[in-house]
Amino acid sequence: MDKEKRQPSLIEAFIPIIFLIILLSFNVSIFGDDALSGSNQIVLILSTAVAAVVAGRLGYSWNELQEGIVKSISSAMTSLLILLLIGSLAGTWLISGIVPAMIYYGLQILSPGIFLFAACVVCAIVSIATGSSWTTAATIGIALIGIGKALGISEGLIAGAILSGAYFGDKMSPLSDTTNLAPAMAGTDLFTHIRYMAYTTFPSITISLILFLIIGFSSGGEGTISNTQVMLDAISSKFNINGLLFIVPITVVVLIVRKVPAIPALLIGTLLGGVFAIIFQPEVVREVAGISGSTLDVMFVGVMKALYGSVAVSTDNDMVNELLSSGGMYGMLGTIWLILSAMSFGGVMEKAGLLKRIASAVISLVNSTGSLVASTVGTCVFFNITASDQYLAIVVPGRMYADIYRDRELAPENLSRTLEDSGTVTSVLIPWNTCGAYHSTVLGVSTLAYAPYCFFNIISPFMTMLFAYLGLKIRHLRSAEKVAA
Repeated sequence: MDKEKRQPSLIEAFIPIIFLIILLSFNVSIFGDDALSGSNQIVLILSTAVAAVVAGRLGYSWNELQEGIVKSISSAMTSLLILLLIGSLAGTWLISGIVPAMIYYGLQILSPGIFLFAACVVCAIVSIATGSSWTTAATIGIALIGIGKALGISEGLIAGAILSGAYFGDKMSPLSDTTNLAPAMAGTDLFTHIRYMAYTTFPSITISLILFLIIGFSSGGEGTISNTQVMLDAISSKFNINGLLFIVPITVVVLIVRKVPAIPALLIGTLLGGVFAIIFQPEVVREVAGISGSTLDVMFVGVMKALYGSVAVSTDNDMVNELLSSGGMYGMLGTIWLILSAMSFGGVMEKAGLLKRIASAVISLVNSTGSLVASTVGTCVFFNITASDQYLAIVVPGRMYADIYRDRELAPENLSRTLEDSGTVTSVLIPWNTCGAYHSTVLGVSTLAYAPYCFFNIISPFMTMLFAYLGLKIRHLRSAEKVAA
């Protein structure tokens, strides 16, 4: 016979959160940037244990909590597979000369003054075309990190510009999963959602671009023409640089634009990278393989090492050497560990109703349109921090607030816009969130280093609250619509 369950009190619901915040803060102060190497994961596991103890006192059995953990992890499985493929893709795109070619041509086109602005715009365009901030960061983002570092620009600034553009495109693209998910949760249609979201999104990206221009022209980076030429010579002496290498990334972008799922598209890009490595960079593949033998054996070992392990290509320039390395699939294992730990914590918190209890307390404080939108923003950010997943940060608040918005005669696009302006974009700012962990690993920049420069992601939730408090573009339901709802 099942044990009778009771609803958690607000204090009980906050116990695991308080434990998590205190221990994470202490942990980061001790380990610094190395916290993601394993200690943060342990903190999340210990917080999961605390949440399980609270849930046990509420009447939940371990089997029930385990079901919640499994369900939560299952929702992240696609992300985990993508992470593994991105690691392999980075490896084959390195030894094939694709990433070096992007850096090579980029150094000749982009100047330090306009680099941040251009990086943001390029990533926005690519993300709109693909509908994926993840794919944008893993392809053009990796190359831009290399180019920016070669120009002497801070890697935190570079990543901030990349992610600002990538998440603008992710929000506005009809191909994006979150852009489809938000209106589905709120009860409106896709293109109404996109049109209504444009009111807050374009001012946010405009301010961000202005900031990147100001920073770019005021700092300008430390790169010089002579230094750039030395780096170009180092790259061209090691790799066969030519335009044909861009066939691979263009193929990946075309596949995703044609709605080929991310996993097969990335797998094709990874394998093509290996083929192009054998065709265009056989000497680099031999160096990576590190063995003697038949050409077939050497090529197989070299490409295989790039797929699964850490590889580095050496030149006579130390700065170039820093850019020409990859961790392969192996380099993604720490991030996968972090995501598994975070999703375990979120699974127990959701299964036991602890997250729902905290959210309901927030809703009780709502007394105006402005405060309703602000509480929605706060709830989305809260779920990004505690549930560690942007999808949960859209789905759960969407379900919670849909009836409240309708009862207050607010059209559902008000809610869908707020979900995206807060749930989608702030996920990348939290180190243990799936998005924060992913982008930090792919770009090789810690979340705490790039977060202050993700201007678009920071401005967006404040912009949507500003519109709400000022009563700008707040659409109300007509009588017929209320009846239909």
